[in-house]
Amino acid sequence: MTPDTTEQALQARLEQLRARYLERLPEELAGLNTLQGSLTGQEQDREVLDELQQRLHKLAGSGGSFGCASLSTAARVLEQRIGGWLQAKGSSLDAPTRRSLADELAALARTVPESPERSAVRRMPDARSASDNAMAIWLVEDDAELARQLKQQLDSFNYEVRVFKGIDALRRAVEDQQPDLLLVDVMLEDGRENATERLVDCPQVQALDCPLIFLSANDDFPSRVRAVQLGAQGYFLKPLDVPRLVSRISQIFQERHAPAQRVLIVDDDADLAEHMRLVLTAAGMEAWVLDAPREIMETIAAFRPELVLMDLYMPEYAGTDLAGVIRQHEAYTHLPIVYLSAETDIERQIDAMGRGADDFLTKPISDLQLVAAARARVARARQLEERINKDSLTGLLKHASIKEAANREVLRARRIGRPVTLAMLDIDHFKVVNDTYGHAVGDVVISSIATLLRQRLRQSDIIGRYGGEEFVAVLPECEAEHARRVLEDIRRNFASLDFGRKGERFGCTISIGMVCSADYPDQDGPELLVAADEALYKAKRGGRNQVQQAFPGSAPDVTDC
Repeated sequence: MTPDTTEQALQARLEQLRARYLERLPEELAGLNTLQGSLTGQEQDREVLDELQQRLHKLAGSGGSFGCASLSTAARVLEQRIGGWLQAKGSSLDAPTRRSLADELAALARTVPESPERSAVRRMPDARSASDNAMAIWLVEDDAELARQLKQQLDSFNYEVRVFKGIDALRRAVEDQQPDLLLVDVMLEDGRENATERLVDCPQVQALDCPLIFLSANDDFPSRVRAVQLGAQGYFLKPLDVPRLVSRISQIFQERHAPAQRVLIVDDDADLAEHMRLVLTAAGMEAWVLDAPREIMETIAAFRPELVLMDLYMPEYAGTDLAGVIRQHEAYTHLPIVYLSAETDIERQIDAMGRGADDFLTKPISDLQLVAAARARVARARQLEERINKDSLTGLLKHASIKEAANREVLRARRIGRPVTLAMLDIDHFKVVNDTYGHAVGDVVISSIATLLRQRLRQSDIIGRYGGEEFVAVLPECEAEHARRVLEDIRRNFASLDFGRKGERFGCTISIGMVCSADYPDQDGPELLVAADEALYKAKRGGRNQVQQAFPGSAPDVTDC
């Protein structure tokens, strides 16, 4: 199904929901009038008023989402008025009050417009998968030698680089194709052509929907500001620090092609919940609706949401009840929970937020606000997750997290009957790099191997920094022969990278030890990591810059490695 077809299908489904809501609305309004007619002025009116309040609360929350904003407003006024009566000592109403209530309930039908506002969704462009090969980078650089060197380095990171000598050549190319990222030298033709100004006069290039990074020998403030005004996401000075440039490119691609944000919707209003699900789906998110609150923990474990949007008032369990249950589980103490309710009383909202939630959104909520709120909260949750589980220098999993991931994947491999390969990678003679060039350059080398691993491995593979200059890669559903080819490719490409400081250039190599679960069918993750580590030491003793595989019964000499 094409993106346009998908968008049309989502829009059609939203229209069906709106039509169904409007079709059911007269019956719902008639039911409110029938309930009001059963009021007798006696103490038993409390039950009737309580049901009226609940049904008006539901209307207040849903009307605006289906194009009936005035209905939502009028229903909320009545809901709050009835709430005040219920809080009073007596819940019986006198005859004039009952007649006034009847008139206002009857007037609700007149708040429904003849042509309710339609929901308009626009599906986000489909993100290119991070596992796709050869992201296209276009380089505008008239220095042939620099362009050659930069292309060679970027090729090692699995980027497909196309070089242009000037803006005119770039303009002709964009008529037929579009890159995934654009690298542009600020000054071309020995300083006679300012690329930033040429870009302003080139609408075809301006219309490109891709990140832009400038390369420049000028570090003046006006040039940097001009780059910002043109939407640049990076400004790198010459002579280029290629590993840092590649790290920034990798970061940009990770952000643009991150997995879809996952949102769990918990609401007893099935039509409204489905509406929200479709709106979030159209925005490029993955959304599930939970209609069985008792299954909330099983659903969270299966779906792994990054945000829970939860109604506050539901028939069987309140949102505060479910939030409390979620918070009882240590694994979900940081899971963002946001109440989404027609409740407007600030004190009640604050009280609810103090019982397990992080924020409160008021129904009805516009589609744009819903999407913006969900995106912002998931983005913050991902940032927190990064800080907790990821190494700050490389962005890879920390020691404990990668060990846990390795054990999890080994157990999964045994369960599904498919192999998993674990690899331990270590930078050769890294102490010499730090002692000779300094720890800052050493950090660049470490960041480069992390970037190379991300670029050369699959999206489903898991990578972590095990400690110092040592890394672990977990390759699910990967046999030993294929894993060896991939790891050899990584080893060769890392050896081709060029590092340096103040004109001094040098290269580095890595040693790799690998183990396949098929060779150790009864071993768990920690035991396989030990085997991979032993294979790594074998590679070190064998002369470094090589891949060695562990087999049962082998025990290498691990002294002086």
